[in-house]
Amino acid sequence: MEKMEFAKRQTLALLVDNEPGVLSQIARLFSRKGYNIEAFAAGPTENPGVTRITIDVLADEPHTELLCNQLNKLYPVRSVKWLNAESSIYRELMLIKVKVSGSEQRNDVIQLANIFRAQIIDVSLETLTLGLAGDAEKLSAMEKILSEFETLEIARTGVVAIERGSATINDESKERGEFNYGKNVL
Repeated sequence: MEKMEFAKRQTLALLVDNEPGVLSQIARLFSRKGYNIEAFAAGPTENPGVTRITIDVLADEPHTELLCNQLNKLYPVRSVKWLNAESSIYRELMLIKVKVSGSEQRNDVIQLANIFRAQIIDVSLETLTLGLAGDAEKLSAMEKILSEFETLEIARTGVVAIERGSATINDESKERGEFNYGKNVL
């Protein structure tokens, strides 16, 4: 009997050409395959013509491999890497605005911020806004502890991830020449 695999959160890192329409192509692929993107983060790399995207998706291993293969077929995708927790570093950013009434509550929130190594980003008479970077569990723990105060607003980024050590996402093995319409290749 074949072993049944369960979907779990998988992290994919991509290098893509920095051009209009790339994000919609990637999102359409996930939509066509019936997968919801759980977290998505995109930003510049050391090369201004290339964007790095980190995507979290709920999938089992065979479907994750299929998604990687499908992503690799898209022209603007330069490289795809399926990251695993043992050999990668994951971080997320959270901004959380908490209502404080009086100096005692303000001091309590500041002490909690210090314990979690959060930064105080903004201070007003009625609020404190904290910034915290770390793994998802750390951010969720901070959010839960601050729930005893009135949370006014939370903004969390998607996960960004990179492999430990000398391994990189760069993949120069992708054949791009036949579809290269005057664009620079890796």
